[in-house]
Amino acid sequence: MSPSLNTATSGSSKDEGAGVSPQNKGSWSSFLKSIASFNGDLSSMTAPPFILGTLSLTEFSAYWTQHPSVFVAPAAEKDPAKRALLVLKWFLSTLKPSYSTRNDKYGSEKKPLNPFLGELFLGKWEDEAGTTELVSEQVSHHPPVTAYCIQNAKHGIKLEGYNGQKASFSRTIHIKQVGHAILTITPPDNPSAPPETYLITLPNIHIEGLIYGKPFVELNGCTYISSSTGYTGRIDYSGKGWVSGKKNSFTATLYPTGKEKDVLYSIEGQWPESFTIREGSGKHGTVIDTYNARNAPITPLIVPPLEQQDPWEANKAWEKVITAITKGDMDTTNAEKSKIENAQREYRRKEQSQGKEWQRKFFRRADKAEDWWEDLAKGMGERIEAEKTGGVWRFDKAKAETARRPFHEGMLPTG
Repeated sequence: MSPSLNTATSGSSKDEGAGVSPQNKGSWSSFLKSIASFNGDLSSMTAPPFILGTLSLTEFSAYWTQHPSVFVAPAAEKDPAKRALLVLKWFLSTLKPSYSTRNDKYGSEKKPLNPFLGELFLGKWEDEAGTTELVSEQVSHHPPVTAYCIQNAKHGIKLEGYNGQKASFSRTIHIKQVGHAILTITPPDNPSAPPETYLITLPNIHIEGLIYGKPFVELNGCTYISSSTGYTGRIDYSGKGWVSGKKNSFTATLYPTGKEKDVLYSIEGQWPESFTIREGSGKHGTVIDTYNARNAPITPLIVPPLEQQDPWEANKAWEKVITAITKGDMDTTNAEKSKIENAQREYRRKEQSQGKEWQRKFFRRADKAEDWWEDLAKGMGERIEAEKTGGVWRFDKAKAETARRPFHEGMLPTG
């Protein structure tokens, strides 16, 4: 094992790959050595089939709204500061499903399936919050970018955004998320007014537990939520250190934009477990709310049965691959994945030779961000970085209104 990998974690050779089945330990060790010596974006590497998950990245967009009642709650709050606090609470409630669900289900983080250009994931939630609809589309393959839109018309709230990921290795796997999310809310006290806007930045990730073969996600750095109503939320992420601390920890504050020391509300806890919300700053403020991520009820996402799905919808497109992964049939997994990957390369070659561009069904590309985006991003030091995501991606309402199955008539992901 390379020296750089040995410094990644303090495990002995006996511990290496402890979470990997005996027949796959050799492959796991080889994989660790290959990523330690790889230069460039790790997302371009082929992972051993046995660490593949059965979810595509287009499906990860659903993690934003596993708790629809928490998602729509800000739309009913008339006080702007409390409304911004509820937005912050909702965002924090999305962290466990987004970054810990696979670890809970499989015992370790799994590598998601890389979506192909044009892949779709469509669904809806139905509960006491009404109907909340989801559209997720892979809008770019090089670089890989997923765009999404989630909206609840009853409550006048909509989330849209896009993100790509760039992975690198330095003592462990680091993943920089590029992109952002935008939440818009119809003001409850003035429905005819322009919607309020909340710009949300995305946390960076690193993977722990590699040497044991039981990888899990840790978040690091800080993210922001900047609102057009004049409030900013800041979240600082930290993990378990060599001496002290708890894994998956965070602190958060809400303050008037530009007045970071004038803290209105503070929050602390562990994002996969629970957190406490207080008035003012520090641990001595009055507790006004708590949230238990472990016990929060999840509303199941409703997706069409496989037989009703379009071939370009994720579950249908990856059906044979998912079946093979579930059975542990790695030969079939590789063969079925290759059919899709090779067909996609052929589609791109034809488009290039004909001077055509793939037509997105729900989203459009812009060359730059809107003026309001720049205004909200100033205080966060955020840049649009359109060159890293193939453009700025926005939900296209006109396209969505005309999108129907079959989405690409006469074409299949497998060619």
